[in-house]
Amino acid sequence: MIKPGNKSLRWKALMAYRDGKRSIGKLILIVNGIILGIGALVAINSFSAGLKNQIDNEAKELLGADIEVTSRNKEIPKEVYELADSLNMEISEEIRFASMAYFPKTGDSRLVNVRAVEESFPFYGEIETSPLGKGKTFNQEKKAVVEQSLMNQFNASTGDQVKIGDKEYPIAAAITKVPGESGFASSFATPVYIPLSTIEETGLIQFGSRITYKAYLKYPPGFSQKTFEEVVKPKFEALDVRFDDVEERKEELGEAYSDLGSFLNLTAFIALLLGCLGVGSSIHSYIKEKTNQTAILRCLGTTGKTAMQIYLIQIMSVAFIGSLIGAGIGVLIQFILPELFKDFIPFDIDMMLHIPSIVSGIATGVIVTLLFSLIPLIQAKNVSPLQAIRSSVQPVKIPKINYLLYIILIIFIYLFSFYQMRDAIGAVYFTIAILFSFGILWTVAQGIIYLVKKFFPNKAGFIWRQGLANLFRPNNQTTTLVMSAGLGTALLCTIYLTQDLLLSKVNFVSSGERPSIVAFDVQSDQIDSLEDLTQQKGMPVINSVPIVTIKLHSIKGRPVEEIDKDTTSKIRGWVLNREYRVTYRDHLIESEELLEGEFTGEVEKGDPVYISLDQGIAEDMLVKVGDNLTFNVQGALIETTVGSIRKVNWQRLQTNFLVLFPEGVLNKAPKFHVLLTRAETPEATAAYRNTVARDFPNISIIDLNLVINTIENIVDKISYIVQFMAWLCILTGILVLYSSIRSSKDARLRENVLLRTIGANKKQVRGIIFTEYLILGTISAFMGILIAILGSWLLAYFSFETKFTFSVVPLLIIFGIIAGLIITIGVINSKSATRSSPLEVLRKEAA
Repeated sequence: MIKPGNKSLRWKALMAYRDGKRSIGKLILIVNGIILGIGALVAINSFSAGLKNQIDNEAKELLGADIEVTSRNKEIPKEVYELADSLNMEISEEIRFASMAYFPKTGDSRLVNVRAVEESFPFYGEIETSPLGKGKTFNQEKKAVVEQSLMNQFNASTGDQVKIGDKEYPIAAAITKVPGESGFASSFATPVYIPLSTIEETGLIQFGSRITYKAYLKYPPGFSQKTFEEVVKPKFEALDVRFDDVEERKEELGEAYSDLGSFLNLTAFIALLLGCLGVGSSIHSYIKEKTNQTAILRCLGTTGKTAMQIYLIQIMSVAFIGSLIGAGIGVLIQFILPELFKDFIPFDIDMMLHIPSIVSGIATGVIVTLLFSLIPLIQAKNVSPLQAIRSSVQPVKIPKINYLLYIILIIFIYLFSFYQMRDAIGAVYFTIAILFSFGILWTVAQGIIYLVKKFFPNKAGFIWRQGLANLFRPNNQTTTLVMSAGLGTALLCTIYLTQDLLLSKVNFVSSGERPSIVAFDVQSDQIDSLEDLTQQKGMPVINSVPIVTIKLHSIKGRPVEEIDKDTTSKIRGWVLNREYRVTYRDHLIESEELLEGEFTGEVEKGDPVYISLDQGIAEDMLVKVGDNLTFNVQGALIETTVGSIRKVNWQRLQTNFLVLFPEGVLNKAPKFHVLLTRAETPEATAAYRNTVARDFPNISIIDLNLVINTIENIVDKISYIVQFMAWLCILTGILVLYSSIRSSKDARLRENVLLRTIGANKKQVRGIIFTEYLILGTISAFMGILIAILGSWLLAYFSFETKFTFSVVPLLIIFGIIAGLIITIGVINSKSATRSSPLEVLRKEAA
């Protein structure tokens, strides 16, 4: 008999150690599944901490100043400069606009983001160039610095000329890095820096130009954040200018990258939960194998609680070791992540060991393993001493405490997701999504078992009958495998389908009569010549759109200034003070659908002016058909009436407008034009672009095919990162599968001995195993794809507001890969169960 005094913690630990030595292989299998999940959590948390630390350290360099003031299409108010002067701040100005950069040496051109800056910019950090140091001296030398990729594209080198508008600049250097900008930001708006003092010589500051004015302010020594909050900020807000200070930029960047970190962490947590399904399944098998040993301990006087604690010590020990290994892997992975994210982050990250992330990762691994192991461990507590001599004695029904454990597990999932997202509602949605996905897959697995039992095909062949029977045999992997592999497949397919949805939002295709080139900033005296040039090149003038700049004066007779000051007004602020770029025409286009009222395409002088509004702006203005709006058209007030409301498909990259006037009202107003045309080949596009850049320096050309390619490139790179996490879940599922098979190896040996004894040969046994995993792999992959399609449809309908379509072939490929992996791993890991002869196994059992 075991004496009561020997049931101390030391005795339990010693018993756990002695028993664990003989079962070390199976104990290691238990925590296999959580290693990758812990590794991912530690890596992402460490990476996020390094990112936050870098943002805190480099915030001034990212902004380039202490305050950035921005104004679109109008100069920054002089009061801003007066306030800055009164506080002894240094000031550096910038004018930014889109224009064509023309390279005379090769005759090539491309739309760029021209930035005319003063020599003092940036106050903090620098424009990094090759050769070094030219980011500061190009201003004095009256030269330009050009983004590296643009120079590579056109084989330009230092000393070559680049023409911006009417002025040619010698190229001083290639830009390798701009403060506060990532690689993707530069790919969308390729920067070219020129001296601000030469801006007038370009001839590009003219009517209709879309110009952004910036002022960078540097604090004097001793300037405090309190002064900014109490003096500067209220005055800037009163002037209604956009501004950012270092603290605000830090907060914006922190939030953006925090969202990314939260998403990746939640994906890693899903991988960890998948692993824990394997933990629960492996512990269940492990405890079941220990039933006789536990019953003997009970006969010797050990309580059920003590027996359970012995196994708990074993499992917590290997959980700690497994979490430690996972944390070590995470430390290695964290040094790979900066390379994955380099195109998205505007600075270099100095990675270092982040102890809190390592500790929290290990703690998460131990806690989650504990929660998933307690339910099967209850079996050890309920083992009867009689089971040492009578195997027919079974434990009592499921203890009520199991339901409490399920609730605790759900609460833990919610708390962890809330910790990552800092959003109570979002954490609820995430928890529901996880439970819903697990619930569907669990229901499917249980449904398969029930249907196979109820409608068992007794007349099927021997191999098929046995393969199907294995789905509901003792220690089966049906539920574990369907849930783990199914959810991993769902994640992978959801990423693919979402990527397709994002790309489908760009609704321009290179077929039919859709435009592929947009020419904008075309002056009225240039439009006829540009149309002639377009036709001479053999290209159609698909559309020539006049654009007039106007401002809203009053809504239903109430001036916008009065509405803006009214704190009780529910009219959205953005509609009041913006500059509207509107057009006039006598028809609707294919991206517009009339919802209310009657469209008026033309009016005579003196007739009421009926305009058409976009549905969204009408809602934000709180106006309906019949309401009056007054617009200021460059000094002249025009009374209008809302005649109709349109639904505009803004997903299409074409000339859509919030406000549409009829013909006969704005025809003589000062305006500029946008011309849409189409080139059949990239060579024709380049030739047209280069000719326009040479003959009309102020006109800018957008190559829509280049825009689409850039978007596709960005979506592809984002998908690589997310796919990395999805494959992590798949790999975790594979480890779960491996652990499940290995943990039930003894049971499989006994089954195969029985089959071999009654006459089955090795080929038939392997066929049975193949059939079992063929069914499991097929069902797991199919259900994962089905959940992905459902989730993507919901995203398309509620989030992207677009029609949901998908290609079947890629999904079939994923289906084949996942099902094939499950079959291959299942068959390979079950080989050892077919190699031993029945006699050999029976001798071992007898021993």
